[in-house]
Amino acid sequence: MSQIIHADLDAFYAAVEQLDNPQLCGLPVLVGGSPRSRGVVATASYEARAYGVHSALPMSTAVRRCPQGIVVRPRFDRYREMSRRVMEIFHQFTELVEPLSLDEAYLDISELVEQQGRQPLGVAIDLKRRVKGETGLVVSVGVAGGKSIAKIASDWQKPDGLTLVAPGQEREFLGPLPAGKLWGIGPKTAERLRQEGITTIGELAEQSAEWFARHFGKRAESIRAKANGRDEDPVRTERSPKSSSAETTFPEDIASPEELRRELTALAGSVARHLEGKELQGRTVTVKLRLADFTTLNRQTTLAAPTGDAGVILETAWRLLQGELTPGRSFRLLGVGVSAFWEGVAEPAGSPQLELPLVGGLGEVRGV
Repeated sequence: MSQIIHADLDAFYAAVEQLDNPQLCGLPVLVGGSPRSRGVVATASYEARAYGVHSALPMSTAVRRCPQGIVVRPRFDRYREMSRRVMEIFHQFTELVEPLSLDEAYLDISELVEQQGRQPLGVAIDLKRRVKGETGLVVSVGVAGGKSIAKIASDWQKPDGLTLVAPGQEREFLGPLPAGKLWGIGPKTAERLRQEGITTIGELAEQSAEWFARHFGKRAESIRAKANGRDEDPVRTERSPKSSSAETTFPEDIASPEELRRELTALAGSVARHLEGKELQGRTVTVKLRLADFTTLNRQTTLAAPTGDAGVILETAWRLLQGELTPGRSFRLLGVGVSAFWEGVAEPAGSPQLELPLVGGLGEVRGV
């Protein structure tokens, strides 16, 4: 039977800031943008969370809820450095590590348990000790026979948590938890279930296969299995990226084509560097735009051949953006993305062939 750990660093960004500046220890730390502009909270320390502050909250709201909070601008290079150190420790336990973000990962420790005779609880304790001793950071850990249960377990006793769900105890552990805790059950779905009188995972698990098929379609079998404590999803050590993108939110709305072009040039360069580092080229270029009234637009075009060239990405994105430059319109956010990756040597990209509106958005520089 598989033994999976989900390891999640507690309040990661804020914890790094407190680690680097001990004067912040024990104080409410708000990592994010300025409250005087459109900044949001990236991470709040647990001292700040006691005041109802959480990630994605507007920083202006956060400082009203927690006036004594100390606002710290993010240092992503430092967070990436610390994340690499933690992931290196994870890899000393097993090569089967699936990072989910800078601050969390799955580890398949089945070999340690089956072939080396180690106990899952002992591995988890050792993992927590090593991360704390070698980096100064605190990690919460969940251990279970499947990924989804391990992830729920890691959140069970935060901060500095350690929860083990032994084989056979999955339904007992999951049963009383809110249905929204289960993988695949978002807020809207949880509300729809609540209207049907289903509020816990246990109540969800009692429904018939036919009921799941009606409510979840193609996802029915997977969600039903997870509600009943069965999860055979493997830990994936490699993921093929589907897109690479970069975006920025402006301190003040921009209407000037010249300024927008400058911002677009920087974003296209960031995406091109990311693609070069991953040895990727893509055929689809996307521009994400958010207007002053928060309307979000996505425009894309498909090239005749894949590209990773900053100049081609810029000129293609600029043509898309120009189509949205109407009198009186200003922008608060701009993003650029490349997708539809090509797995081979490609000729230089030609002119765009197809332009379509998109639904959805792209994030900061990343591979998805």
